[in-house]
Amino acid sequence: MSLDIFRYSRWDGTQDIFGPDAEDLLNAMSNSLMDNGNVEMALRDLMRHGMDDSLGNRMMGLQEIMESLRSRRREELDKYNLDSLMDEITEKLNQIVDTETKGINKRVEEARKQYEETVGSSEKAEDDTDNLKQLLDILSKRADNNREAIQNLPESTAGAIRELQDYEFMDSDAHKQFQDLMDMMRGRMMDNIVQDMKNQMSNMGPQDMQALGDMMDQLNDMLWDAGENSQAKFDKFMEQYGNIFGENKPENLDELIDMLRDRMSQVQSLMNSMSPGMRNELAEIMNSAMPADLQESLEEFSSLMEQMFPGNEFRNRYPFSGQEPITYDRAMDLMNELQNMDDLERQIQNVGRRGGSIQDLDLSRIEEFLGEDVRANTEQLQQISRMLEEMGYLSNDGDLLKLTPKALRKIGLKALKDVFSKLKLNLMGQHPVYLRGRGGEYSGETKPYEFGDPFDIHLERTLSNAVMRSGGGVPVKMAPEDFEIHRTEHMARASTVLLLDQSRSMGYYGNFVAAKKVAMALASLIRIQYPRDRFYIVGFSDYAIQIEQDELTTTSWNDWVSGTNMHHAFMLSRNLLAKDKSGTKQILMITDGEPTCHIQDGRSAFRYPPSYKTIQETLKEVKRCTKDGITINTFMLEKNEYLVNFVDNMTRINKGRAFYSSPDKLGEYILVDYLTSRRSKVN
Repeated sequence: MSLDIFRYSRWDGTQDIFGPDAEDLLNAMSNSLMDNGNVEMALRDLMRHGMDDSLGNRMMGLQEIMESLRSRRREELDKYNLDSLMDEITEKLNQIVDTETKGINKRVEEARKQYEETVGSSEKAEDDTDNLKQLLDILSKRADNNREAIQNLPESTAGAIRELQDYEFMDSDAHKQFQDLMDMMRGRMMDNIVQDMKNQMSNMGPQDMQALGDMMDQLNDMLWDAGENSQAKFDKFMEQYGNIFGENKPENLDELIDMLRDRMSQVQSLMNSMSPGMRNELAEIMNSAMPADLQESLEEFSSLMEQMFPGNEFRNRYPFSGQEPITYDRAMDLMNELQNMDDLERQIQNVGRRGGSIQDLDLSRIEEFLGEDVRANTEQLQQISRMLEEMGYLSNDGDLLKLTPKALRKIGLKALKDVFSKLKLNLMGQHPVYLRGRGGEYSGETKPYEFGDPFDIHLERTLSNAVMRSGGGVPVKMAPEDFEIHRTEHMARASTVLLLDQSRSMGYYGNFVAAKKVAMALASLIRIQYPRDRFYIVGFSDYAIQIEQDELTTTSWNDWVSGTNMHHAFMLSRNLLAKDKSGTKQILMITDGEPTCHIQDGRSAFRYPPSYKTIQETLKEVKRCTKDGITINTFMLEKNEYLVNFVDNMTRINKGRAFYSSPDKLGEYILVDYLTSRRSKVN
């Protein structure tokens, strides 16, 4: 005796109890497998579209995840107004002008007050008074000139800043504010190259600016000669300037170039997302904050980066349309976020392409932008293939995924269930299948016992009849008319060939998937309910070929050839059925067109419209099938004149039946016909 051991653990929030199981996953893949027969493609379709499991829980597909990512990006774009970037600079500039104006007035007022106090004092000499008067006049004249300069500053912020660079401030606080503004712009300019350099740009003197120029010259020198002594130059550069990179120091020149590329890409995206006027003005302000020689080094750096990464590397543009103001620092961070969103979207798109892998998705970014739930959902998508392999539905033959026999049985049962779900509701009552007889299998019904019947008593019905006739009491008194026996059906053994049209038109007009689904349903029905039957599948287009049942799921229609070779299909079917010497022999043919080719001298001869020779050779093979006792039932998916005339001639020869059906009704007719024709009445 074996004991089942169950282990329990405390819920920690990580256990997945609502995720889809492997059977849910296989069912979700089945339609795609029916359509194209490619396991890899079916997996990609499942990952792309997602699924609902048997409990109704939704597993998002990559399309939904990508749309959520796009929605997240739209939220940011609809929130901010990039024009507000100039507001911060303009506000600081207005503060500088206001401080300077007040400072001018204050200095003049203080000088005038001092002069008036001196004039009113009898102790001061006349010479002192004259000197103060001259100083007051000079100060007043300078104040008037400065007021005029302040009042006549250009309307553009960039022009005003350019004028103030040559302006002699009268107020020390205003001068300090202007220097802080220039430090901020220089910091942003350098921060465009290396992140966080703005923190090192405050109060830079001429020597500091010279050192900064030297750094840019060395950086440009490394980029020019990236292949020559690059590591030695890099080591020297990092020894001298490594502190500017903070904790995220690059280990080699390639890492440094990647870091510079990412930062420049963010800056250029920010610039491209601005209106042209504001972009030009901001660039002018930043350029004016730098000495001429340093500005030349920065332009050289930009040119080198453009040469190393040509094309659209730095040309992303984001259409902001919101009203909320945004600071420059936040804008730069946002550019980084938006570009990471773009990278993540490209990763998701690559999953659906040949060679792409869902394992390449950056889960940390998915969690950053879309939350923990979407990350968990994505992890489920990454585990689909593994779950199917662990449950025995997929096998990995090197790099090729294949369906196992267990999976094929499951898909066949699903096809059977899909088809029978319509039969039970609509058609079982319209096709009588209840036949009477002795021996064989129980039908589920009873009949009164008659002389000569096997004494296979249905005890419950017999006792019930006796009680109903004689009333209650013990012992129960029984009479001959009380006896009922099980009713049985005699099951005939059948050998069947299903002819599956694989011609180009079957795929073009959407008929092949329905036909293949019925083939799988029939195969499952016979395997489960009639295991002694023989069942063959033959596909035909320009030639006919036998299809093994375990290959049916991956079978598709032929897009590369033309022709519907029923002649070869009937020939091959007759040879297969000749192996079985007893029982019912039948051919079930699903097609949407008349025969357009036949076998001639061992090769397929094609002609459209159908030639007289093709029709005659095909009907000759129909006669041979009829002579061998093979019934041909045809299920037409089209009603064109050629097909109807051919099928009429074929049914007159073979005495089989012909049905016209739409693809969605095809399974109902074929399965009911199969169940009906394989039962024989026993008198």
